[in-house]
Amino acid sequence: MAGASMKDIKLRIRSVESTMQITKAMELVASSKLRKAKERQERSRPYFAGLKETLIDIEANTSDFVSPYQKQREIKKRCLIMIAGDRGLAGGYNSNIIKAVTERMQDGLPTCILPIGKRAVDFCNRKGIEILTTEFAEAACVSIPDCFTISNLVTQGYLSGQFDEVSIIYTQFVSMLTQTPRAESLLPLKAEGGHKREDLHTLVLYEPSPEEVYDAIVPGYIAGMIYGAMCESVASEQGARRTAMDAASKNAAEMIEDLSLRYNRARQGAITQEITEIVAGAEH
Repeated sequence: MAGASMKDIKLRIRSVESTMQITKAMELVASSKLRKAKERQERSRPYFAGLKETLIDIEANTSDFVSPYQKQREIKKRCLIMIAGDRGLAGGYNSNIIKAVTERMQDGLPTCILPIGKRAVDFCNRKGIEILTTEFAEAACVSIPDCFTISNLVTQGYLSGQFDEVSIIYTQFVSMLTQTPRAESLLPLKAEGGHKREDLHTLVLYEPSPEEVYDAIVPGYIAGMIYGAMCESVASEQGARRTAMDAASKNAAEMIEDLSLRYNRARQGAITQEITEIVAGAEH
């Protein structure tokens, strides 16, 4: 019995060691992807910041400024862009974003969702929620051009009256240990209240008109917000996965230590039993 017990413990130790190798490898991969996601966001930030500054400048320095993207109207239906992951093993990353979306929908307002990520698509299908498109079902494959496509889709839907409000729900990367679900309104745009230019030498002429330039820039600005949220979400997912895999590796190490202790005790017990049997046999 002792021999069989030792064999079982040794097999269990090998199994846990194999699992720990996998979790450590996944932790390293998550760290690499996290670094790349943060670098992508930093590189793209100046371009989209420039678009926002232009929007604010046009709004502040155009008399009687009016844009359909700023028009407030009764909200009869809304569109949510939901960013989740493609896989699990990321702690509470997916469950937290699903909880945030569920809470947002508790008011009963008709809602359609544009899901990004397989877990977001699964959630919509499971709950029977109207899906705007499943074209972006894999979050890992969403690129900057895809963000412009998403932006054009939701801005056209907003302008046509298909829905009256557009928001994005994603996970904000706070730190390696903290990732927070966040909801941001995309449309209608809120007035930013920029500063009027007083120096005539800084006068900027927009052709064909400030309003038309503003309306042409808005889809690009929305695409920038979506891309920024994507980068935050990817970084959050990898941060959550790295933390989860680190915890799993530590648990595996503790299990190996405990199993090794049990193995040594079983081995000592088997040796003691053999010695006792030899001594007893010699006495007879």
